[in-house]
Amino acid sequence: MKNNFLQEMEDRGYLNQCTELNKLSEICNKKSISGYIGFDCTASSLHVGSLLQIMILRLMQKHGHRPIVLLGGGTTLIGDPSGKDTTRKILGKKDINNNIKSIKKVFKKILDTSNKKTAPIFVDNGVWLNKLNYIEFLRNIGSHFTINKMLTFDSVKLRLEREQSLSYMEFNYMILQAYDFFQLFKKKNCILQIGGSDQWGNIINGVELIRRIMKREAYGLTSPLITLASGAKMGKTEQGAIWLNEDNLSSYDYWQFWRNTDDRDVKRFLNFFTDIETKEIDKIFEKEKNINNLKILLANEATKILHGDLASKKAEKTAKETFQKGGFGSELPEIKIKLKEIKDGLNFLDFIANNKILPSKSEVRRAIDNKGFKIDDVVVSDKNKILQLNDFKKNVLKISYGKKKHFLVKIT
Repeated sequence: MKNNFLQEMEDRGYLNQCTELNKLSEICNKKSISGYIGFDCTASSLHVGSLLQIMILRLMQKHGHRPIVLLGGGTTLIGDPSGKDTTRKILGKKDINNNIKSIKKVFKKILDTSNKKTAPIFVDNGVWLNKLNYIEFLRNIGSHFTINKMLTFDSVKLRLEREQSLSYMEFNYMILQAYDFFQLFKKKNCILQIGGSDQWGNIINGVELIRRIMKREAYGLTSPLITLASGAKMGKTEQGAIWLNEDNLSSYDYWQFWRNTDDRDVKRFLNFFTDIETKEIDKIFEKEKNINNLKILLANEATKILHGDLASKKAEKTAKETFQKGGFGSELPEIKIKLKEIKDGLNFLDFIANNKILPSKSEVRRAIDNKGFKIDDVVVSDKNKILQLNDFKKNVLKISYGKKKHFLVKIT
């Protein structure tokens, strides 16, 4: 009989591949285990493309297991080549440490830190990687890897097939990831590494390294890489990345992202990104035929997990006020300006470009030509439009881009 944790992994669509699935299931039935997922800290926030991995850690807790969150203070100095066509920008230690502090906030929202038995453990692989002696590492760890096998992994093979450069630094990433698993196995009794399907080769390396050096069994598990029904990658939109930190993206915009889900993805995403039981989701779909109501359910439940129930309800209320009643809504994103900025007039095109509503002035011009912008629900047709003080009602005006992006400009 498959373990409850692994069964729900499968039911929700989280499970792609697993080494020795039956053995891992037997162990999970007998005792609580520790499993880890690694996250590189290349930005101050993870985006929604990493959310499935965090939901798996949340599911581990639900079934009595302890998640380990590995934040790559060491490996981020190099950069994971998996799924990348080019070398990543290299960050300094100070930037990486700041990113780690910021990223932790999200995990502490989504994961339960109150239960001592299942509370997440946070580790930074810089603790051991930054202290490595190169010669000793090559002798003790590097000797267990062959170039022949390393060249077969997708993270390397695809870059070489496309004749794209792969630095020696990046080539070593898979060995460092295997070493991470080895260290966590020794220090934290961590027997399971979880990652996206593009990490399968790297995970296998870690399992084999532990077997060779420790003469013991460890396990690897991957989840599918998520693509939208449209074929696009999960995590980014035309307007930019869907960040998990509220400093990077408001709870309202986060709610809107889920509300705008493609019809074909709604049921799948309810399984992936909410706590609603899978059987209950099936029942809901049998009863509710209005896809918009299902999208609102998805937006509410997904937002509640990250930002809390109150933020979710406020976002829904604001959306209703904005879209159904033509009002402002209290939770719309805000851009604040000083009175002196507007006193002599403010160029609309510059304002939009400077606040990165669109990435360039040329795109702002095209949007205006296509009647894409509105001020308080009135189309902006003049590319030379100057915002004046009398455009503001009680020091506030609403700017809309398309049908779904709205924000307030407030004079402070």
